[in-house]
Amino acid sequence: MLKSSHRLAVLLHEGITGVQGKTGLTLLRYSPAQVVCAIDRSVAGQSLVELTGINRDVPIVDSIESALNYQPDVLAIGIAPSGGIVPDSWMAELQTAVAAGLSIVNGLHTPLANHPQLVNRLKPGQWIWDMRQEPQGLKIGTGAAKSLPCQRVLMVGTDMAIGKMSAALELQRTCQHRGIKSKFIATGQAGMMISGEGVALDAVRVDYAAGAIEQAVMQYGNDYELLIVEGQGSLLHPGSTATLPLIRGSQPTHLILLHKIGQETIRNCPDVKIPPLAEVVRLYEAVASCAGAFGTVKVVAIALNGGKLPDDVVRSQIDRVTAATGLPCTDAVRFGADVLLDAIFNSHCLAERV
Repeated sequence: MLKSSHRLAVLLHEGITGVQGKTGLTLLRYSPAQVVCAIDRSVAGQSLVELTGINRDVPIVDSIESALNYQPDVLAIGIAPSGGIVPDSWMAELQTAVAAGLSIVNGLHTPLANHPQLVNRLKPGQWIWDMRQEPQGLKIGTGAAKSLPCQRVLMVGTDMAIGKMSAALELQRTCQHRGIKSKFIATGQAGMMISGEGVALDAVRVDYAAGAIEQAVMQYGNDYELLIVEGQGSLLHPGSTATLPLIRGSQPTHLILLHKIGQETIRNCPDVKIPPLAEVVRLYEAVASCAGAFGTVKVVAIALNGGKLPDDVVRSQIDRVTAATGLPCTDAVRFGADVLLDAIFNSHCLAERV
């Protein structure tokens, strides 16, 4: 839905410096659309670059009304409030946006395309994209992706929301720079906003989750050399159900493990400790290989999320992780994904192309 020609305003109230703005911040970093402003009343008028480190110098405004001064044609909801439900307080702003001629990109669980206060205001050419919908024609997973000729790398993690999508997008960007025919498979709302398609995995009934990923992978597996599958959740998180269907549906040939520097427990479950990374590597390899039933699947690299730590601290941690695991390691957002791509190539004949 989103194209490079669109002029995008990103709704991010309390999300730029808060914990619920991951979707909007990802759009600001990676969206191919022209982002003309971010909307966040808590930091309006401040510098986005200074607040986030994202090298996209767009103004921060306090409201939809103020955003209209920058002539957007699409409003993207970039916040993920509790339960993925649109707060009542936002509805007036969404009505203002639609009345002003903006289309809406909605990644929340609350559907808006059939909301009478919005749909009745739409003019020709306007649209509302509710992306958290189950794809049509789903079946249970069959392991069919194992037969594809392409390589399939799945991002996995020690926790939720630690940078799996960002690392995947950086890997896709590096593939494009090197001329590798690759495809990013989005499995969450932010990834779908950026790529324009994908599977909103958390909107799929659990029995069909692996089948939904399999369907997406099978659609592209014969046309690309490398599929980069966006990860969700974590095997370590007691509330996560997403990682298993991603493994089963994509039948990965490679795994890349994501970890946030300094994080020792699951963020929302502080009683659950994160084991040493070498143990987490063995866990993911065992599950992905399924005791050999799916073939041998290896973690080929580790991608760290250095947050706002200084470069020298991050580099020191990269060296420490490499020494502890024997695996290539980098912070892909900070230093690029060449190390990750090289790790894939070094384990497969695609290396001949580099």
